[in-house]
Amino acid sequence: MAHVGLLILFNLDDHLAGTLLLVAAGFLGILLAERQLRGQSGYSVLWLVLTVAVVLRGLLLPLPPSLSGDVERYVWDGRVLSGGFNPYELAPDAPELAPLRDSLWEDLEHRQLTTVYPPLAETLFAMSASLPASVYTLKTILVLLDLGTCALLWFLARKWSLPPERILWYAWNPLVTVEIAGMGHVDGLGVALVVLATTLLALSPEKLGRASFAAAGAVLAKLVPVLAVPVWGRQSDRPGWFLVVTLALSFLGLLPVWISTGGVPPGLIEYGVSWEFNGPIFEPLWRVLDRLDLQSAVEAGLDRLKETTGKHDFWNHLYPFNYPQLWAKAVLSLGLLAALIWSWRTTDTARSLGRVFGSILIFSATVYPWYALWFLPWAALHRRPAWLALSGLLFFSYVPQIWDVPLFPWVQALIWLPFVAVILVGVRWSTR
Repeated sequence: MAHVGLLILFNLDDHLAGTLLLVAAGFLGILLAERQLRGQSGYSVLWLVLTVAVVLRGLLLPLPPSLSGDVERYVWDGRVLSGGFNPYELAPDAPELAPLRDSLWEDLEHRQLTTVYPPLAETLFAMSASLPASVYTLKTILVLLDLGTCALLWFLARKWSLPPERILWYAWNPLVTVEIAGMGHVDGLGVALVVLATTLLALSPEKLGRASFAAAGAVLAKLVPVLAVPVWGRQSDRPGWFLVVTLALSFLGLLPVWISTGGVPPGLIEYGVSWEFNGPIFEPLWRVLDRLDLQSAVEAGLDRLKETTGKHDFWNHLYPFNYPQLWAKAVLSLGLLAALIWSWRTTDTARSLGRVFGSILIFSATVYPWYALWFLPWAALHRRPAWLALSGLLFFSYVPQIWDVPLFPWVQALIWLPFVAVILVGVRWSTR
């Protein structure tokens, strides 16, 4: 009973104001600790960082997943896979899965959608689902992987002659500890493999095998790292071979999913087309396009094409795709492509990876707080103030779901305007 009371006491969605204050205090503590450790080197820094990182994660590990229910969906997917069913074909509401339903199923969000997670993530879910206290077992595994990430960042800092105390901005970051230890997001697995692949290439750029497996594993944990493969290719001694091997391994891992669903999994299509939350460019852009009545102009153009070509059935297929949100996503895709090309050309690996994952975030229609986990290791190593600040500001995106406050425009302004302001101040300072 005392354990249950403790969990209720630390239910973060019931104490959001206190959580935000603790987050602010956490960032202040990192700033002060970094100043104290400045100039120190050696394993003493690593052990101090890891010791505090373990304590922070241990304190948050018992938290119930109150800010996000993703970890419960992970365990459900694992249960489905362990039961011999295909989570890419069967949504939680599927009648075939009725024997698996219990209180976990009742708490699931988006029960009408099939899974969006790649095979390596699903394998981890299945392993956790077969163990006692599945949710907390899975969170414990992710915490151990995340501690490995912290250690690898220390080795990278030494290898690249960067101040090792900078890894505090990842290892002690409140967003990292809350989203991995507290909420149990599988992004911790993907980030660990991204950092592992980078470390292996930094230590031995001529040895492609282990790094290729780590990079492919990152793609099979969460698809986003596929856009970082060109960066790793540039880091290796044989870029062409690295690209071929990594993409081949990723393809082989994804092939069973493609075969079983007859193409791209329907849940992933639904996510790409319909999911929208807190996109910094997306939200204002689609509203501008809607105000300009682009939809009517495109519809009129389609009407003229039908009359001109006489192929009414062909052009009729395009009408359902004519709406401002989809046009905005098309524009953002072009912007992301340009940003990625710019990022891939950067010779500094940490900067290049930071720009890749940062660009994905900026040009995305959906930005949840845990998406910051992907750029944080590289923002920490190069101590990018705007991006480190964003990892704290993103906590405000929980406000609408808990306090019934609209996300657009004021909450979004609270998140993104300070981020832009810090970038502009930094540019002006460096110019001066």
